[in-house]
Amino acid sequence: MQLENLFGNILNIDWKQVVMWIIGGILIYLAIKKNMEPALLLPIGFGAILANLPLSGAVTQVLDGVEEVGVLDTLFDAGIANELFPLLLFIGIGAMIDFGPLLTNPKMFLFGAAAQFGIFFTLSLAALLGFPLKDAASIAIIGAADGPTSIFVANYFNTKYIGAIIVAAYSYMALVPIIQPPVIRLITTKKERLIRMPYNPKQTSRLIKILFPIVVTVIAGIVVPRSVALVGFLMFGNLIRECGVLDLLSEAAQKVLAYLVTLLLGITIAARMQAAEFLSPETLMILALGMVAFIFDTVGGVMFAKFLNLFSKKKINPMIGAAGISAFPMSARVVHKMGQQEDNQNFLLMHAVGANVSGQIASVIAGGMIMNLIAR
Repeated sequence: MQLENLFGNILNIDWKQVVMWIIGGILIYLAIKKNMEPALLLPIGFGAILANLPLSGAVTQVLDGVEEVGVLDTLFDAGIANELFPLLLFIGIGAMIDFGPLLTNPKMFLFGAAAQFGIFFTLSLAALLGFPLKDAASIAIIGAADGPTSIFVANYFNTKYIGAIIVAAYSYMALVPIIQPPVIRLITTKKERLIRMPYNPKQTSRLIKILFPIVVTVIAGIVVPRSVALVGFLMFGNLIRECGVLDLLSEAAQKVLAYLVTLLLGITIAARMQAAEFLSPETLMILALGMVAFIFDTVGGVMFAKFLNLFSKKKINPMIGAAGISAFPMSARVVHKMGQQEDNQNFLLMHAVGANVSGQIASVIAGGMIMNLIAR
């Protein structure tokens, strides 16, 4: 009997499921061998295999007329369908971020805003390619370069492409050091990349650091109400960090909460990575559009810096604009490294970090704007 069941399970294997096993294996390989977002790509990869085993009990299925609810679907309903996991993750991310470099040079806010251009460009492009507006908005948010925001917005619009969107968002975040440099070199001159930007460190008072997350939350809540949950939880995490009286909680949020939620989130996303839904021409289009969003985010930030240089006496190194995406701190490191390659005495890191953390705020506000603009 057991032998018959074994052969029955083997006969139930579909070639699409085998493809998903291969995709899962590739994600696990990238996580372990290449150290690409291992806390997320590893559980996504394993979850993809788990969800695509024949008659997998990990996902909901109907057997003999009886529906058996799988644990992955239970986790999805409990942690993603109600936006719990992304919001908890934002607390951990907020606790990791030091807004000091941004507060000492507030004009870096502008680059965070400019580097969201790819979101709105991709929204228009996806709609032109035939995606319904809600799906187009969900795909465009890949350009936020912010996994939790991508999950939050995609789930808000209840898109069936959420699995592909999350894989694209986190994969491209991990590939920022590969994606951004050629784009930056293509649209800047060597002379522009050699521009030095001296950094004069200034002390930001504790009071300002405490008030900053509160003020940002209030302003975002008034201007873009839909963003208040995203911005609020991000800023709450930062307030825990900066208040000075919750050091143990701040450390726990950074080192325990963020990584634990990321692991749960990664394996839970696999509930929407079943072969029948995931393997489609639309998935390939989503991956391509995600790349477009990342490229045009970079272009938007760099071109805005070049525009400011037309009117500014103190020239800005246009590469700083590329750090305005939300992929923190990878994008800031990329810009600094490129500056060092051109001139080993050019230190752009702190300027780039300022733009990079502004991108964290700008990306969640952009996500809220899209939710405000498009009815659910």
